[in-house]
Amino acid sequence: MQLLSSRRFRAAAAGVAVLGLFLTGCTAEPDFTYEPPAQVDGALPDDTVAAMEAAVTNALTASGATGAVVGVWVPWSGSWVTGIGTQDPGAGAEISTDMAFRVADVTRLMTCDVLYGLADDGIVELDAPVPEYVSGVADMKDITLLDLCNGTSGAGSSEGTAKSAWLNTPERVWAPLELASYGLGASRGTPHTTYRNSDSGYLILGLALERASGLTASELIAQYVTEPLGLEHTSLPGTAAAKPASSGPVMNGHYLSAVEGGYNCAAPVDITTLSSSTGYTDSGVVSTIADLGRYAQAEAKQALRTEKEPDRFGAPLPVSDKAPSWYQATGGGLLVGSMVGQFGWTPGYQTAAFSDPETGFTVAVSLNDSTTGGSTAAYLSWELAAIASKAPAASGETAPDFGLPFTAEQYHKSITDSAIACVAPPAG
Repeated sequence: MQLLSSRRFRAAAAGVAVLGLFLTGCTAEPDFTYEPPAQVDGALPDDTVAAMEAAVTNALTASGATGAVVGVWVPWSGSWVTGIGTQDPGAGAEISTDMAFRVADVTRLMTCDVLYGLADDGIVELDAPVPEYVSGVADMKDITLLDLCNGTSGAGSSEGTAKSAWLNTPERVWAPLELASYGLGASRGTPHTTYRNSDSGYLILGLALERASGLTASELIAQYVTEPLGLEHTSLPGTAAAKPASSGPVMNGHYLSAVEGGYNCAAPVDITTLSSSTGYTDSGVVSTIADLGRYAQAEAKQALRTEKEPDRFGAPLPVSDKAPSWYQATGGGLLVGSMVGQFGWTPGYQTAAFSDPETGFTVAVSLNDSTTGGSTAAYLSWELAAIASKAPAASGETAPDFGLPFTAEQYHKSITDSAIACVAPPAG
């Protein structure tokens, strides 16, 4: 399946700045064009597909998920885009590739796309202090918008405190600052020079970008991300509790109830209907596998940038002091060897997407259960990448000098070792 190109008008500014163009008669920027890498139009070799199918099946068993959508694009060899498993345990409806799902922390990349887009358009400055746009965060006077994007604000995470409320009241509408306050109230890490996985930082960043532009976060992501790239099935929905798509097929999202000794895998809790305010500009976006693959491929190449400096992914930091040297973070994303992307979870789903900017090699996956957090989706995407990276060149093509600093066996074992225990609930 080829990720097709698109063309649309890219506005030169946001909010009142757009109005100014019409009032002054100035000419807007030319049409934005994104041309993805050439992709062999055909399936990947049978043995490669068989190995990837086994990897996905293992991940479903280990995570308690019943289904997944997967996309693997190897420009020099072929592609594999498929749904595996079912909506529910047993004989539920089969998963299909047109189903919508929540992309979780991939949203962070899009939020940073908006930040850089507004900066390129002269609406904000990357080094603007956060309190310039968001009141109630006076203790962030030395923290910049770029710190929020890079994960170097030192702010903590709201997830641990809010998770129970997310799962028990999925219809609840959260104010971004209210949700972020749980993380902001935690002890701060070292700012500017140390990465910290902070959902609260991206919530505050979204709020700042809304106030700087006069547009909603949904409008900003549409203007700066989905419309330029032609992502027709990708959006940040409104806050009213809803499924990932208002029309068309949806992959149902679940989580498992804990019971003594493990989890009740036979009766997952459906949490498909959820308020996007649970994730907002940290993890609230919905998409499909084709859109997600197209986005990951464009994002790795920084295709949305109109100004190429500063290099958004040029100065990454270690994810932690225990992380391997090839695993780094900056710009709202994670750098895994040469691949750029993101992974994470939101109630009901865990999603990962990574792409190599030089070759266009891309892997995307979403599982329909969030019980294990985002780790299973991440490890699965890396296992699939390691398998697919060795696919031979199709006839008339030449395989590039491309490799990854880990093996498929390494992450197959990580998934297996982290498997949850499925047990029957107590009788009565």
